[in-house]
Amino acid sequence: MNDMIVFSKVNKWYGEYQALADVNAEVKKGEVVVVCGPSGSGKSTLIRTVNRLEEIQGGQILYNGHDVYGVDANLNSLRSRVGFVFQNFNLFPHMSVLDNIMLAPLKLKGLNTSYVKNKALELLDMVGMSHKANAYPNQLSGGQQQRVAIARALAMEPPAMLFDEPTSALDPEMVGEVLSVMKSLAKEGMTMMCVTHEMNFAREVADKVWFMDAGKILETSDPETFFQNPTHPRAQSFIRDIRG
Repeated sequence: MNDMIVFSKVNKWYGEYQALADVNAEVKKGEVVVVCGPSGSGKSTLIRTVNRLEEIQGGQILYNGHDVYGVDANLNSLRSRVGFVFQNFNLFPHMSVLDNIMLAPLKLKGLNTSYVKNKALELLDMVGMSHKANAYPNQLSGGQQQRVAIARALAMEPPAMLFDEPTSALDPEMVGEVLSVMKSLAKEGMTMMCVTHEMNFAREVADKVWFMDAGKILETSDPETFFQNPTHPRAQSFIRDIRG
């Protein structure tokens, strides 16, 4: 099976407000999908349904062949297999960088400490943060914290990574350092679903762009088509606006 994440007729309501309306889409293994669209279009809600940070009221979501909302779904096991990177880093402030990364593999996988430590140091090296292994989150810049958060998500060796606006809380000069880590992950073949406003990243790295508005995916295409020749009128006006 080539599909890593499958949305089938997914509906989500907040009271009277429909945040997701009959969403059908799939992310294939090794694919990088960028979800874009205006504020309030349902992008973050959609990505957060995959690991049940948001519950759905209708439809089905499959992750690696398993029904995320099935009666036998195990939430802890699901979340340990979905790498999730938040807008605001969500690191544990009282723990060092190294301990932040080691915590989940030690607790949830019961792996040997020296193995987990070596793996954590490798990941820190990969995100260019090995020199800060013993620092605490409040001693780091936003860009550094987000790179540590990516390493922490990777420590569980998830088959896919979800990024929910990973650069929107960062100062502009720090955005590039986080995007470059994401680019290198994409090059290595990591399956990725990214909600982001960084359209250059979408152009360079995405295999597919999903354009959302009013809780629906209105357009799905490769980046070149999306940016040069979008078909849906709302996508066309979105592209006009970002071109300014």
